Amino acid sequence: MTRTLIVMVKEPRPGRVKTRLGRDLGLVNAAWWFRHQSAALLRRVEDPRWQVVLAVAPDREGLSSRVWPAHLPRWPQGRGDLGDRMARMMRLALPGPVCVIGADIPGISRDRVWRAFQALGQADAVFGPAMDGGYWLVGMRNSQHIPQNLFANVRWSSEQTLADTLANLAGCQVALVDQLRDVDTVEDLTLV
Repeated sequence: MTRTLIVMVKEPRPGRVKTRLGRDLGLVNAAWWFRHQSAALLRRVEDPRWQVVLAVAPDREGLSSRVWPAHLPRWPQGRGDLGDRMARMMRLALPGPVCVIGADIPGISRDRVWRAFQALGQADAVFGPAMDGGYWLVGMRNSQHIPQNLFANVRWSSEQTLADTLANLAGCQVALVDQLRDVDTVEDLTLV
């Protein structure tokens, strides 16, 4: 069985990424931060214990982008809300454990990703909670058995994001790993 780590990335263009951060830093500076944060993250999470795949957006631009490392496979995210896109990416993975992370969390490391994959040895699902009520990682034990309603009725970018998703997994064994902070505002930058 192959372990797959999917990293959700957007082309780092001003006004397309980190717009809340861009309100304080400026859109160009926020895009610059995201580009360099993403590059550092990708270097940190490459590991022979799992395959790293980039879930790119926008689809056409992301597939041909020179921003992302050429040696990493790329899958187009496609249409829909964040839940639609994450579920689609998880189902594309080879049979085995699959985890999805965002690229805007400076605290992600190989050790933290490995703890999540290890948790899937016992649990059906794993989450890395974020300080704001969301999560920086979601994983399932088997990419071939992603519940259809995993991300149904989730209030994205809210304090209820994790709770809403957990409610969709009633009856499943769920593990939680390290809590981290994602970066949405200048204040978040000062706290990481």
